[in-house]
Amino acid sequence: MSAGGFALEPIETASIDELRSLQLQRLRRTLAHAYQNVAHYRNAFDRARVHPDDLHSLEDLQRFPFTVKADLRDNYPFGMFAVPRDRVVRIHASSGTTGKPTVVGYTATDIDQWANLVARSIRAAGARPGDIVHISYGYGLFTGGLGAHYGAERLGLTVVPFGGGQTERQVQLIHDFGPSVIMVTPSYMLAIADEFERQGLDPRACSLRVGIFGAEPWTNEMRREIEERVGIDAVDIYGLSEVMGPGVANECLETKDGPTIWEDHFYPEIVDPTTGEALPDGEFGELVFTSLAKEALPIIRYRTRDLTRLLPGTARTMRRMQKITGRSDDMMIVRGVNVFPSQIEELILQRPNLAPHYVCELTREGPLDVLTVRVELKPGLSHGDGAAVAGAQTALAHAIKAYIGVSATIRIEPPGAVERSVGKARRVIDKRGR
Repeated sequence: MSAGGFALEPIETASIDELRSLQLQRLRRTLAHAYQNVAHYRNAFDRARVHPDDLHSLEDLQRFPFTVKADLRDNYPFGMFAVPRDRVVRIHASSGTTGKPTVVGYTATDIDQWANLVARSIRAAGARPGDIVHISYGYGLFTGGLGAHYGAERLGLTVVPFGGGQTERQVQLIHDFGPSVIMVTPSYMLAIADEFERQGLDPRACSLRVGIFGAEPWTNEMRREIEERVGIDAVDIYGLSEVMGPGVANECLETKDGPTIWEDHFYPEIVDPTTGEALPDGEFGELVFTSLAKEALPIIRYRTRDLTRLLPGTARTMRRMQKITGRSDDMMIVRGVNVFPSQIEELILQRPNLAPHYVCELTREGPLDVLTVRVELKPGLSHGDGAAVAGAQTALAHAIKAYIGVSATIRIEPPGAVERSVGKARRVIDKRGR
């Protein structure tokens, strides 16, 4: 079978029965590998009174314990590795801004499989061999840049390995080199579009035709904003370092209806974020992943904190997940109301005079929480127009109260006032001092 003239891998269109059989085979091998070679998993399984031999069906996975980020930090740096350290050819790590970083290792086989899966993802997004891809994900310990880079080369693309920052230079090279594909966070894509316009260039007239965006939650409203402003197809790539990096799932260009999970390598579950109880497909909850073929760092029932639901496959046999627009650990609790930054982003993008650059600040006045939303006017609008600014403040405050249920103070700021991030956008600043 082919799509767009290029053959898909057989597993992408295999029957459900073939896929489930492969998953069960690989899951049994992964559980045994983890139990035999990682003391943490052996102890966790023993405490839960389960053994890899107890897995007779995919549903039996629910009997096994979860893995959480704290487990990786508690076993820092190499305690979760399932192979001797000298077989690990690459190490990545999280930023560690809230404690010890989580460390991820890869064997040569892991790197090869990762490159194949990212190549599959980029191909699903509409890129083809010979395309030039401009990579603005960060290189280094962050998995984004090198993960995208190896996958793009595996697919046969010409790679411009720029990384983050130097926005003016990024625009110059996009203009000069003529890439058709860009891989970057969605928030930084908007900063690049701003820089195009600052230089007097029309971003819609540039060579880009596909943007592959990930590393942070983003809404369909943000997708429409990017597509209209830059004149491209905006496609979602999903991944996290603990599971592999980018390329765990990717939207298919022909449908753009949520990332297809590469289920031959990652088994997904949805659980209740509070109780951990497994939920059926279609129910909204927390996404959990088990790796099916990783050697250096097998991961068993990893709680991602991403909130979504599993949906039937469309462009591929494999299941999709609803576009992730929030995380349980990004949720703000404001006077007893659960608020996600993506809810506020959606309302901002509905206001024609506001730009999609914003930050939510949480403070406290006495015993009460105060939510302040700092958001920019769109370029070209005058901050000196008091009536327009007041109208925008009133409209956004009313929408947040009406649709989310909390009161918010709105600060309309001139273009460029909200700090831009070259990596994951920082949407919440909590100054409550808890």
